[in-house]
Amino acid sequence: MTTSELTLDMNSTALVLIDLQHGIVALDVHPQPSADVIARSRQLADAFRQAGAPVVLVTVGNRSDGRDGLMPPCEAGYPPASVRPDNWSTVVPEMGAQASDIQITKRQWGAFYGTELDLQLRRRGVKTIVLGGISTHVGVESTARDAYERGYAQVFVSDGMASPSADAHANTLKFVFPRLGLIRTAQQVLDAAQRR
Repeated sequence: MTTSELTLDMNSTALVLIDLQHGIVALDVHPQPSADVIARSRQLADAFRQAGAPVVLVTVGNRSDGRDGLMPPCEAGYPPASVRPDNWSTVVPEMGAQASDIQITKRQWGAFYGTELDLQLRRRGVKTIVLGGISTHVGVESTARDAYERGYAQVFVSDGMASPSADAHANTLKFVFPRLGLIRTAQQVLDAAQRR
């Protein structure tokens, strides 16, 4: 991987997409709507599948009583418990999930802690992850920080992620991701995947 024209070794690169599930994509997100994030993520997933590179679809799900969720004291508090539809944690059909995709269910913001994600990536020889999803400043950023601490090279798909807060999205892209990896558009990643 280089810092000018993006180069990806598709034999050691995985696409990791965070929370593209019914309950999350229903949020009003910015700077691009969920439909655009999903469309770009699907293009990337199809390209990675065609290249034989792993596609990881991460979802967040907790018990209906919330007892397996995190709730330490915080200033923002927690939304009141509500009944979620049965498909809340299900990947949206527009992603075209395949049997070959790695499906990871997390119980907190980041996709590494308490899951098999690191194990599944390392078993496949993955050294670089391309990361996108919703929300930029929550699930994606938390996963990125954990990936950095585990030594993965990372590429962040700037137009393949969004947040309920445009400011929070912009803050993560400006101040956090440049310290953790490379920031590229979906088209730049697609071009790199096809150059292999």
